[in-house]
Amino acid sequence: MSRTAAEIATQPTCWRRAADVAAAFDGFPRPGERVAVTGCGTSWFMAIAYAALREAAGLGETDAFASSEFPAGRAYDRVVAITRSGTTTEVLELLTALKGKVPTLALTADPKTPVMEAADSVAVLDWADEESVVQTRFATTALAFLRAGLGDIPGVKTVAEAAVDAELAVTEPLPEAVLGAEQWTFLGRGWTYGLALEAGLKMREAAGAWTEAYPAMEYRHGPISITGPGRVTWVFGALPDGLSVDVSRVGGTLVANQGADPLADLIRAQRLAVILAESKGFDPDRPRNLTRSVILT
Repeated sequence: MSRTAAEIATQPTCWRRAADVAAAFDGFPRPGERVAVTGCGTSWFMAIAYAALREAAGLGETDAFASSEFPAGRAYDRVVAITRSGTTTEVLELLTALKGKVPTLALTADPKTPVMEAADSVAVLDWADEESVVQTRFATTALAFLRAGLGDIPGVKTVAEAAVDAELAVTEPLPEAVLGAEQWTFLGRGWTYGLALEAGLKMREAAGAWTEAYPAMEYRHGPISITGPGRVTWVFGALPDGLSVDVSRVGGTLVANQGADPLADLIRAQRLAVILAESKGFDPDRPRNLTRSVILT
């Protein structure tokens, strides 16, 4: 078993611990604050998901940006940064620029990195850190931690309930049609759009796969043209009316785990990425052209 596969399997336990830690954490954004969430790569996609969840919880306007694209002139009450390594250049530069101007909270896996000084407060989730270059459990644990801090969200399961769904997701066999496909399109609405983006990235990083990701309602505005026999349309969360008919009409394969928490469903996509990587002779722990952290010089 690859290290990535082993780390993927620990996510239910990590999420439960994240919920416990969140219950005692006092550094979350306050209700009503105008918040921006930021990160790079996978962390940016988790930021997108959290921003949508916070607004769905009615706790205040929340935006998400890649750290390199953060709008310097826009006013926020608090900025939340996600960085597994604590060393990512764009995140550190942004936190440094915001120092003394707006309160910042960082989530990291490594307490011995510059982010500890760059942010005003830090939540260290070091027990969810990874040896693999590819992020899986840290990213979902960071989102579970932030999600738990929001309290009850209409129409969204608790983190404890999501962890139950995750127990099945780490062991359930994947459909043969998904394993044997040549192309995958991931879709989501609201907070699950961030998960769709992350699923696509994971497949590209680990397996060099041809994947795309879109807001679910945008699928019929062009992306459906790529769908056909041997190609998968994977929907996180609620399935838009009529979409299954449209996918079937063009010969595609629809994946929609409607009963499962979407974050748990992301585990299935992570597992698929590892399986495809290994089938191609790739090392999912050390994907081509990637490092644990992007440090610009």
